[in-house]
Amino acid sequence: MKKTTKLQELFHRTEIFTLAGGGCALHARIAEEAGYEAAYMSGATTAATILGIPDAGLITMTEMVENAGRMANVISIPLVSDSDQGFGNAINVRRTVQSFIRAGVSGIHIEDQPFPKRCGFVKGKEVISLEEAVGKYRAAVDAKNELDPDFVIIARCDARGASGGSLEETIERLRAYKAVGVDVVYPEALTSREEVRAVREAVDGPMMGTLGFLDPPPSLEELQQLGFAAAFYPGLIAQAGVRASWEYAHDFRARGVQAQIEWAAQAPRYPMPHMFDLVGFPQVAEWEQRYLPAEWLAKYEDSIGGYDPRASERPAAMTAPR
Repeated sequence: MKKTTKLQELFHRTEIFTLAGGGCALHARIAEEAGYEAAYMSGATTAATILGIPDAGLITMTEMVENAGRMANVISIPLVSDSDQGFGNAINVRRTVQSFIRAGVSGIHIEDQPFPKRCGFVKGKEVISLEEAVGKYRAAVDAKNELDPDFVIIARCDARGASGGSLEETIERLRAYKAVGVDVVYPEALTSREEVRAVREAVDGPMMGTLGFLDPPPSLEELQQLGFAAAFYPGLIAQAGVRASWEYAHDFRARGVQAQIEWAAQAPRYPMPHMFDLVGFPQVAEWEQRYLPAEWLAKYEDSIGGYDPRASERPAAMTAPR
């Protein structure tokens, strides 16, 4: 089954699924290895992880598509990607959609902000006119139908948190976007469960959205009851690692090698494979056995290393870094 077809099935089934977000190919591999059914490329995490810049319309379409392609092509599950505001007007949106399709991505969300855009969690957002936004989503649907009708177009509406925006405008816009054929609606930054219910009652079709303003955070079961097709966590795979890296870097600076020794001795709650296993070294060893001459393979026997990708048992992930 095509990954785009699988993603369509996930959005249209009755059971909610989790979109596990990150910003690089390793995050995508972790999402799949951990058992998630779909992965997500966050624009904010990509800008931070790959370029070290804010999610403020600075990253280009080429950079986003290239990174999404790297993520999509190391996993067998579908990848949904942020595509900002489509990187231009309706004409640009056509190329954006088809570029993501050719890169192997299964779906994208396009927001109705102007260029340059802002991260959905940052104040100061604006939205373009309804007429212009409808034209962009119509262009997106036409473009995907030409290459892969199963590719998922997600219309993200930022009107609720934009300057002068409202819940009523959000509903009006999402209805208009759905009318031109988008697959999924995505109201950004709804502030309460009551607002989620109001959108759900007013707008047809699969729905997803960020959850940061819902307090307390809803369970997956409650999200399904509220009408979400996907539980959307844009930084799920990345955020814990950023905090852990920050804390470990400071601990090592303060205590030196003792911090490293204690870190290596910690028993993981969920044991993970060695990093080299996770990125596919055992597969490389299988290819070597199949394709390379015997004299090349003999190098394994007279070389030194702490990791042998051919071995049935290999080191665990939580070993001291070298």
